[in-house]
Amino acid sequence: MLLFLVCVVLVLLMASWAWAEDPSPSILSFEVRGGGQDLSPILRIFFLLTFLTFLPALLLCLTSFTRILVVLSLLRQAIGLVQMPPNQVLIGLALILTFFTMAPVWDRIHQEAILPYMEHRLSMEEAVQKAIPPLRDFLLRQTREKDIALFVNLSHAQRPRTPADLPMRILVPAFIISELKAAFQIGFLLYVPFLVIDMVVASVLLSMGMFMLPPVMVSLPFKLMLFVLVDGWYLIVGSLMKSFA
Repeated sequence: MLLFLVCVVLVLLMASWAWAEDPSPSILSFEVRGGGQDLSPILRIFFLLTFLTFLPALLLCLTSFTRILVVLSLLRQAIGLVQMPPNQVLIGLALILTFFTMAPVWDRIHQEAILPYMEHRLSMEEAVQKAIPPLRDFLLRQTREKDIALFVNLSHAQRPRTPADLPMRILVPAFIISELKAAFQIGFLLYVPFLVIDMVVASVLLSMGMFMLPPVMVSLPFKLMLFVLVDGWYLIVGSLMKSFA
């Protein structure tokens, strides 16, 4: 729902900007500005709507959203809560944390690509080329060299001489599997203390002869108490944010 509202606001802002610039634009018209050929406002809106359809996929593949959401989901399972917090809460928290971690990247893209394009100092192709380096720097920082080498070998491409020569079709899948591995590593560390509590409670119940009482029902309050006493949300969110530094 939050992502849908953001998309609607972006469309309305782009439409109002296009209408204020030219109240009666031609759909197929092209304008020459800043020495280059630019698209009409109607075509800009069309390409914006096309971009918004790919926004969920881009959010999953090019940002920190995947790692954060997987870790939060594993945390919920480790504690033993089936639907608490609800999926909407986890996704909302993951989105907010994603906006926080990706803010420096988006600021660079806005300053180097979007703002010059809106001021007609860059064409659309030049703006796209300017927007790629900040995103590439973020992906390279979070991607293992082993994963990059895997997809370079699978694509049968020449080995890039510099990171700038690495194509996005290789960098993006390498980034995704690196994020999944990092999320599972964090999830394993989260499972260990809660697993110890489950084992202790199960052993105590078995020694007392309470075979019919599910150990999960007894261990859940202790796991919640442990999570609250150590200020679990503070530790987990802080560790997640530091993992992207």
